[in-house]
Amino acid sequence: MSATLVRYIIRRTEYSVLIIAGVVFFTFVLFNLCSGDPAAAVLGKNARPEEIESLRRELGSDLPLLFGRKCRTEAFPAWQGDSAAIRIKRNFPAEKGVAVIRCKRSGRRELPIDGKTWEIRFSAPPGDRVVSAEFFRFQRSPFNSQFLRAVKEILTLDFGRTVTTRERIGDIFKRSVGPSLMLMLPVFLGELSLGVFLALVATAFRNRLPDRLLVLISVAGMSLSYLTAIILGQWFLGYYLELFPIWGFGSVTDLGLPVTIGILCGTGTNVRFFRTVFSDELRREYLRTAAAKGASPARIYGRHLLRNGAIQIITRAGASLPFLFTGSLLLESFFGIPGLGFAGVDALYNSDIQLLKALVVFSSFLFVVINLLTDLAYAWADPRIRLE
Repeated sequence: MSATLVRYIIRRTEYSVLIIAGVVFFTFVLFNLCSGDPAAAVLGKNARPEEIESLRRELGSDLPLLFGRKCRTEAFPAWQGDSAAIRIKRNFPAEKGVAVIRCKRSGRRELPIDGKTWEIRFSAPPGDRVVSAEFFRFQRSPFNSQFLRAVKEILTLDFGRTVTTRERIGDIFKRSVGPSLMLMLPVFLGELSLGVFLALVATAFRNRLPDRLLVLISVAGMSLSYLTAIILGQWFLGYYLELFPIWGFGSVTDLGLPVTIGILCGTGTNVRFFRTVFSDELRREYLRTAAAKGASPARIYGRHLLRNGAIQIITRAGASLPFLFTGSLLLESFFGIPGLGFAGVDALYNSDIQLLKALVVFSSFLFVVINLLTDLAYAWADPRIRLE
């Protein structure tokens, strides 16, 4: 490995750290600020205060956002009313803390909680009324916050357990990565190789019947949605002809139908893209010179044209690889394949914030790594490109 390549990888890694930092920030905003209270979403409105308190502490959703010692607690019931005086009884023992009571006119008031008192009594000033009451417990370190907890999860790649099944998220990834790779790698390689081959055929017969037929079929394939292709394939190939199993994953043979559907849905776009690339490349002077010197069509198309179109092929492959996970969502959900896509849909249905957060971070890592490999492949395919 040359020194230039090492320097380039180090420099790109530094840029990647900034990208990951941005992903961490937006993930924090999305899941900690915009998603609401995960404990309330999972446990429902009839959950006991002890259950909500326990789940919030495990998820860290009771911690301050960035910095502070006040942690939200369910030791006292949340209160809303229109009263001049309130008397609230504690649900269960708690640490020392503070009750934040807001009045309409006099504003915000804080009452200390000593950890032993089981009731709080408060009377608003004459002519005033209580609007809301919130309760917080104190923690020792002010640096134990939701944001720092999110950063720690990213650095250690330990996202804890799922909210619904209580299974470790690392175990889910280990179990799900295999089926996802067995499904999407054949789809990726199949649609890429078939798209390049059919695009070469269309270019060789451009403006003739084979070219027009391939363009027509490609446009029709691009117009067919993934969902329609899945339902049609399951009914015709799986149910009517009984060629493939419709549901379940026991071995590689069960992936025949979803792989076929994935390849057919992605080939049309690739044929159209590569046909345009090869048609433009075919007008170059060096190919006309090679044909004038008597080079065979196999040499012109298989060596010169394909090699000089490698940059566009790598670009297309690098752009589609990070979205293989997105494409697997429908296939895994409709065919019952226990991969990462199936786990993502299940987490979305169950409001499993921890698993969704882990999947978002995993996708960002995948995107960064594939972009680095794509740039390295540029230099390998074309010696004129320098890694700077």
